[in-house]
Amino acid sequence: MTADPTHIVMVGTDPLSHGGIASVLSTWRTGGLFERWPISYVVTHRDGRRREKLATAARALAAFATLALRHGRGVLHVHAASRWSFWRKTAYMAAALLAGWPVIFHLHGGGFARFVTEECGPLARRAVRFFLDRATAIVVVSERWAGWMHGITTNPRIVCVPNPVALPPPSERSREPGLVAFAGRCREGKGVFDLLDAVSELAPRHPALRLEFAGDGDLGRLVERAAALGIDERVRLRGWIGARERDDLLARAAVFVLPSHAEALPVSLLEAMAAGCPVVASRVGGIPDLVQDGVNGLLVPPRDPEALAHALRTLLDDAELAVRLGREARATVAERYTLERALERLEQVYGALGVPRGPARAAVTARTLQEMS
Repeated sequence: MTADPTHIVMVGTDPLSHGGIASVLSTWRTGGLFERWPISYVVTHRDGRRREKLATAARALAAFATLALRHGRGVLHVHAASRWSFWRKTAYMAAALLAGWPVIFHLHGGGFARFVTEECGPLARRAVRFFLDRATAIVVVSERWAGWMHGITTNPRIVCVPNPVALPPPSERSREPGLVAFAGRCREGKGVFDLLDAVSELAPRHPALRLEFAGDGDLGRLVERAAALGIDERVRLRGWIGARERDDLLARAAVFVLPSHAEALPVSLLEAMAAGCPVVASRVGGIPDLVQDGVNGLLVPPRDPEALAHALRTLLDDAELAVRLGREARATVAERYTLERALERLEQVYGALGVPRGPARAAVTARTLQEMS
C-alpha cells in the first residue's frame, strides 16, 4: 500500500515578479496557506537576462531533487501558463510521475487554448494531453475554463479554484470624472492599442477624458501610438506600481478597462471590482463568469475599438449607471471571490490526497516566504 504524501512541492514563477500568479501567491500567503500546509515553493523562472534565467532553472532543478530525496513521498503542485511556462514544468511533472507523486496542474493565463489548439503541432499537442490526462487534479480559475479543459483531456478530475482578492475598505473618495484606468502588461494582447483607438474616438466630446496605464511592457509603442492619434497629453504611463498606488488609482478612476484578447480570470479586473470601480472588459476566457453585462460591468467583443468606445461613453455619460455597476461589482467579489472560498477549495484538493496539515520544515520554504513578505 502506497504511503500518503508528507509534503507539497509547489513550483512556479518568482513570487516577486509582476503578474497574476505572483498576486495570487501573495494573497495565499496572507491567508496563511503556507503555515497550514507543508509547502515548499521552488522558483523555476524569474525576469532578467538569459544567463540569470538559466541559473534560476538550474537551481530549481537542484532544489526539487533535494526536496524529493528529503521527503520521499510528496505532491507536486505546478503553476503553469502556456508556451515555455508549460514546457519548463514538464521536467518536474515527468519526474513526479516517475516517482509516483500526485501532480496538481494549476492553469493560469488565458493563452493556453490558443497554445494547445493553434500553436502546438500534433506531437506537442499529444505531449500536452499526456500530462493533463495523468494529473491527479487539474485546477482552473473559472467554470468556462473547466468546460474547455473537459474538451481536450480525458481527465475527469478538474477543479475550479477562482483567483482570490482582498476586499478593501469602502472608499469615501469621489471618483475623478473622465479618468480611465488600465493595470497589467502593456502589450498588444491586452488590448491597450484598441483602448488608445477608443479614447481617440471619444476625446473630441469628452474634454476631461484621460488614461492612466499601470504596468510595464511595450511602453515605447504606446507613446508613439498615442502621439500619432493626437492624445499623448491625455495618456500617463506609470510603469509597474505597488499595491498602495494601485489601490489609490482604483479608488480614483471613473472606469477600469481591460480590453484583452485572451484571459483566464484576471486578478487586475477582480481588484478593480473589489474596489467598487465600474469596469469594461472583453468577453473572453473566464471574464464572462465574473462580469455579467449590464449587471456588474460592461462586456465588449475583443479587438473592437468602436464597441469599446461605446461602452466607455455609456459609463462616462451616465454617472448613476456607473455607481450601480461599481456597487454590484464589489458585491460580486465579496460573495464569490474571497480568499476564504478559494482556500477552502484548494485545501479540499490537498486533503483528498492525504497530505497532513502543518507548516513545512524545509529551509527553502522559509527563505521563499521571507522573500514573498
